[in-house]
Amino acid sequence: MPAGRRDAADLIVVGAGTLGGWAGTFAAEDGVGRVVALEKGVAGQGASSRAAGVVRAQGGTAVTVRLGMWSIDFYGRQRERFGTDSGFRELGYLLLALGARDEREGRERVAMQRRVGLDVRWVDAAGAAGLDPTLDAARIRGASYAPGDGCIDPPRNVRAYSLAMRRAGVELRERTRFLGLRTVRARGGTRRVTGVVTSGGTIATERVLLTGGPVLRAVGRAAGVRVPVGGVRHQVAVTEPHPAFDVERLPMGFDLGAGLYWRLEEGGLLYGMSNPKETPGPARGIDWPYLRAMRRRLARYVPVTAGLEIRKAWAATIDYTPDHLPILGPALEASGTEIRGAVVASAGGHGMMWGPAVARLAADLVLTGSTGLMDVADLGLDRFDRHGRSRLAADPIALPFPLSADDPG
Repeated sequence: MPAGRRDAADLIVVGAGTLGGWAGTFAAEDGVGRVVALEKGVAGQGASSRAAGVVRAQGGTAVTVRLGMWSIDFYGRQRERFGTDSGFRELGYLLLALGARDEREGRERVAMQRRVGLDVRWVDAAGAAGLDPTLDAARIRGASYAPGDGCIDPPRNVRAYSLAMRRAGVELRERTRFLGLRTVRARGGTRRVTGVVTSGGTIATERVLLTGGPVLRAVGRAAGVRVPVGGVRHQVAVTEPHPAFDVERLPMGFDLGAGLYWRLEEGGLLYGMSNPKETPGPARGIDWPYLRAMRRRLARYVPVTAGLEIRKAWAATIDYTPDHLPILGPALEASGTEIRGAVVASAGGHGMMWGPAVARLAADLVLTGSTGLMDVADLGLDRFDRHGRSRLAADPIALPFPLSADDPG
C-alpha cells in the first residue's frame, strides 16, 4: 500500500478456513465492497485440510438438518457457480442402531428429519446389509439411511474456496495475525467496531467476522469476547485397498455411541474417531493404542477390515462447542453487551458438514444484522452462561466431544 494511504476495508474476515473462506466469498458476491480475509498461517493449513470430509444432513435437531441440507445442495451446485468444486460424492449414510434404545431414538429422529423435508428412512439389519454388503447384519438392529449424504475431498475444498475468494475479489492476507479490535462508544452504552489490529498494522472497518475453528477461543480473547469453543484431538486412518471397496458407491457408516465413522477412500476404507475421555487440547500426535482399539471395533461391523493394514493415518485438532451446535451471533463483551459490527461464527467441529450454510448465515448477519435463510436466534453467544454452559440441549448426532470448552489452551 502506498505510504500515507489509510488501510481500510468494508469487511474483515478473521480466519481463512472453510467457514471464513466461503463467508468472505459470499459477502464479496453480495457486493459489500472491499473484503479482506486474515489468516495467521496459510489458508486451509489448519483443520480444513485435515478433516475426513463427511457431509450429512442427518442432524439431531431441525436446525442442524437444515444446515446439512443447505450445504449438500451448495456442494452440488459449485461447479456451475464457481467453475470449481469440493469433490462432493453422494454415497448415502447409515447411522447404526446397536440396541433397542438406539432403534427407538433413531426412528424418532427419522420422523423429525422427514418433517423437515429430508429424504431419509429407517431400515432393519437386513436392509442395512443390503445397502452395504460389507456390514455384519448380526451386529446391528437397524439404521437410519439418507441416500443424499456423502463426502467431499478436504484439500480440494480448500482449493475451491481459495479460487472462489480470488474470483470474487476477496483480498487474502496470509501470515497475518489478528491482534484485536478498535472500537468507540456508541449509543445505548454499546461499543462499535472501527478497526482491526493485525500484525501488519491496523485496518479501518465497521464490520468484522470472527472465525477460527479450533483457535476461535483465542481469537475471541484477543477481541475481548469469551467464546466457549474448545479443541480436541481427532484421528483419521485409511486402510489399504481391498476389492470390497473398489466401487463407486457404498454407504458411509456411523457407530454413534463410540463416535466411529467410516467411508470409501482410495480403494480402501477411511475411518475417524475422537476419544471422549481425552483431556481437551491441541493434537500433538497419533494415539496409536486408541486408534488400534477403534480399528478392532470397526472390524466388528465391517469384518473384511480385520486383516487390512493401515495405509496412512493422521491427527488433527478439531473444534467443538459444549452443546455441539454452531455459534452464530453478535460478539458480546463480558457484561453481555453487544459489540456492534462484530459477528462470531463457529461450525462447532462440523466445518465440512455445515460450513457453507454457517458461512452464508454469518455473511448475512455481519452485513445486514439478520438472515432469512433460517431461524438462528438461539445460536448466539447469549445462550452460554459465564461458565460456558449452554441453555440448549446438545445435538445428539455428533462425535463424543467434551461437554466443556474450558480446555488448558
